[in-house]
Amino acid sequence: MAKLRGTGIAAVNYPTGMNLGGDPTQALIHATTTGTFVISLSSTDLGQGLKTVIAQIGAETLGLPVEFVMIDTADTDTGPHCMGTFASRATHRVGNAVIQAAQEARKVMLEVASEELEVAPEDLETTGDGFIRVKGAPDHSIHIINLALAAHFKYARTISGRGMFMKPKSDVVPETGEMDPDSTEAHACTVAEVEVDTETGEVTVLSLKSAYEVGRQVNPKLVEGQIRGGSVMGMAHALLETTAPYYPAIDHAPRSFAEYLIPGTTDLPFIDSVVLEYPSSNGPYGVKGVGEMTANSPIPAIVNAIYNACGVRITELPVTPEKVLRGLEAK
Repeated sequence: MAKLRGTGIAAVNYPTGMNLGGDPTQALIHATTTGTFVISLSSTDLGQGLKTVIAQIGAETLGLPVEFVMIDTADTDTGPHCMGTFASRATHRVGNAVIQAAQEARKVMLEVASEELEVAPEDLETTGDGFIRVKGAPDHSIHIINLALAAHFKYARTISGRGMFMKPKSDVVPETGEMDPDSTEAHACTVAEVEVDTETGEVTVLSLKSAYEVGRQVNPKLVEGQIRGGSVMGMAHALLETTAPYYPAIDHAPRSFAEYLIPGTTDLPFIDSVVLEYPSSNGPYGVKGVGEMTANSPIPAIVNAIYNACGVRITELPVTPEKVLRGLEAK
């Protein structure tokens, strides 16, 4: 009996969005009297940081600090249309829609500023700190708060915009099966190191090291959080998570989350990653989807590492100690 170490590798490419009859998402934006721009969406933030990233994209397009952007996720009765938060599509679809809406709102914002500063709109620029100024004359400017007040109470102008991004549906070519199923694709590769106890069948993941190509990072810390969280989720799926441990029999199925095994803090391996940026041609500021794929490549990497360690090829998840021991016995 021994504890054997092994290394496994796995790579994936992951599509952003789906070919669902267009797969559209809509965004609306308007300025309040205090200069805050409210972006109205029906796109749900599941905890992945969508609100933060979309606020950054909106602020970048408007040319204003992110503090002047508020995200309002309403519901499907009152909010603009969205297909949903799935297929790692949210930042790509919503971001593109928000850019359209913010561009339209920015145009009105500069028109109002041109009235106040008595210059043509094309002679104005945003400074990124809340001011709109005349090009070449930095002292001739107006702050967004004063501009919004003037728009509402002096000019009766609504600073607003609408946007909708849709990838046109791609029909299948009957003769070849050819189609365009997604908008862009991200890529990942994970190297897993494991230790297998040949006496108990227990597998311990020692490290997960990954490289991710995600297009442009809008918020690197959120990307890092996705990668670390996805690594743990992938490990959990590879070794622990199941609702039917004796499928197709229903024996000993978990009856509550108290009986559903997931890794705890003491189970976490060493996690390291690098991020490569190859901007997408059709993503908002080059964005691709990064959410779901972070849990994908760790799974086969761990399974391959187990095979490298002890020569047992597992073909059904999760890789339980019982399966490892039966594999060793079969050898």
